[in-house]
Amino acid sequence: MNYEQLIYAAQGQVVTITLNRPERMNALTKVLEAELRSAIEQAGRDPAIRAIVLTGAGRAFCAGMDMDELEVLAPEDIRSEQWMRPYDMNRRPDYQTRYSYFPATPKPIISAINGAAAGLGLVMALYSDFRIASSKAAFATAFAKRGLIAEHGIAWMLPRVVGHAHATDMLLTSRKVDAAEALTMGLVNRVVAPESLAASANELALALATEVSPRSVRVMKRQLWEAPYQSLGEAITLANAEMVTSLRSEDFQEGVRHFVEKRSARFTGN
Repeated sequence: MNYEQLIYAAQGQVVTITLNRPERMNALTKVLEAELRSAIEQAGRDPAIRAIVLTGAGRAFCAGMDMDELEVLAPEDIRSEQWMRPYDMNRRPDYQTRYSYFPATPKPIISAINGAAAGLGLVMALYSDFRIASSKAAFATAFAKRGLIAEHGIAWMLPRVVGHAHATDMLLTSRKVDAAEALTMGLVNRVVAPESLAASANELALALATEVSPRSVRVMKRQLWEAPYQSLGEAITLANAEMVTSLRSEDFQEGVRHFVEKRSARFTGN
């Protein structure tokens, strides 16, 4: 599929999706929003792809919604059916909305945050499974400085990642948080030199694609994103059911075999 405002580059079992509006700091337009969702869905459906890297071209990850579009945005657009369509009828409705569909894709998503991640850029990073930041990255919620509110579930997500106190600080003040502080508060998994960002994200993606069972990753990702809605007992019940299925899977057999034979794994995802 050809895209106008992003680059979809598959190499082996890893796809890198690059937001490609560097002259506008990769600010989102309706076109880019739709293309990003299509690209994530494409990667999620492709059996050859096992990991997704999301990044931005130029000096920013994503600076939020493009101000030219935000200025004329109709209030009703937030509830438009084109954005609320189900991603997967078998998935939790919470993960079928305009931006929360990242958790619904069965592949792990790594945000390689090369610069500013503000507003919706921060929302997308939070819905990713991993966040690796360049030392030049900066984070801000931005909403309060635009007269807006905590959009698209960020009031639910941000406290779960950084804790209530840090989330309150970031949301109410809209101040910028640099990469070092982001690491301290747990907003990102790691911080690397700018020139090492792409390689670090790709190294993690390759490890997820080749060293562990894609079936295990798929199931555990679902468990992690379901857990906030479950009691401990419900989480254990789900885990017990999935364990039975895992023990019958091809990947379990290969997991034991490659360990015993002292060779690299050849997981099929089945």
